[in-house]
Amino acid sequence: MRKTPREIREELEEKILSEIAIPSSKSRGRKIPEKPCEIRTCFQVDRDRILHSKSFRRLKRKTQVLILPKGDHYRTRLTHTLEVMQISRTIARALMLNEDLTEAIALGHDLGHTPFGHAGEFAMRKIVKDFHHAKQSVRVVEKIEKDGKGLNLTFEVIDGILKHSKGMGKIFPDNPEFIPVTAEGKVVRVSDIIAYLNHDLDDAIRAQIIKPQDIPKEITKIIGESYGERIDRMVKDVINSSKEKGDISVSSDMLWTMEELRKFLYERVYTSPDVMKETAKVERVILDLYEYYVSHPDIFEEDSEGFLPDESFEQRVIDFIAGMTDSFAIEMWSKKFLPKPFDKI
Repeated sequence: MRKTPREIREELEEKILSEIAIPSSKSRGRKIPEKPCEIRTCFQVDRDRILHSKSFRRLKRKTQVLILPKGDHYRTRLTHTLEVMQISRTIARALMLNEDLTEAIALGHDLGHTPFGHAGEFAMRKIVKDFHHAKQSVRVVEKIEKDGKGLNLTFEVIDGILKHSKGMGKIFPDNPEFIPVTAEGKVVRVSDIIAYLNHDLDDAIRAQIIKPQDIPKEITKIIGESYGERIDRMVKDVINSSKEKGDISVSSDMLWTMEELRKFLYERVYTSPDVMKETAKVERVILDLYEYYVSHPDIFEEDSEGFLPDESFEQRVIDFIAGMTDSFAIEMWSKKFLPKPFDKI
């Protein structure tokens, strides 16, 4: 019998991929078994499901760092995702890892991000103490997409999505529970920080929050002066260090530099007056919407169009608000809390 394109691809992967890679044929599979696609491997299917999802499209109108910036060249959550994906694939290809698995994890890693970026996430934690965008991303792909049916992704993709986030924690944590089980997941974890360190720095300079000369010299000495040079050096460091150690890693000098640059961004950008002055407004929008919908379930049903009917009411409200874009959240808040001219009522 003639082999399908998927079977040919799976055989090729087993021949050419690194020993630390996960061939598609070795996936632990899906929670709900499915008949394999004749054309695409399981990880290609996952990538396509994420790419065509509603939550992925909404990323284009979600904040990365700067809330509602004026200008066409600032990053959004979507462009961040695409940059993470491209960095991940570059590293994966150089290390002979499974590019399709890497791409699927990268494209899905931020699907659960709230409106207004991390400011929105902090606001959500006043409603749900342990709210985290990585957990919400898993909830999106398992419970929310496709009207509550979920995308039924493979174990490896979900694991990579869940364990991509670092916050101010270690890039490579000591606790193995927080480390992705695949080398591809580890690549996305480190690619995420490479992407946001560089594009957040670039956006902050463009917004004149900081100046290039503000970056500590001990950092630029290692990673360079320009945006392209910084990414190039970080990516090459990951590739070379990983080849040397036989697992995804970063050299000690580069690891120190990444952590120092992250501290600099937290101090000078993420908690700067220009960014923080909008955070209180964002918090008010999210908390007001939550309190309003909980008190007006009939209006919630109308606005959400019967969103996730099988979930508890409070969870439905949380998921609905968490999935909003910046502009939709502001629109909904304005309708509820801003006075209207009498002739518009």
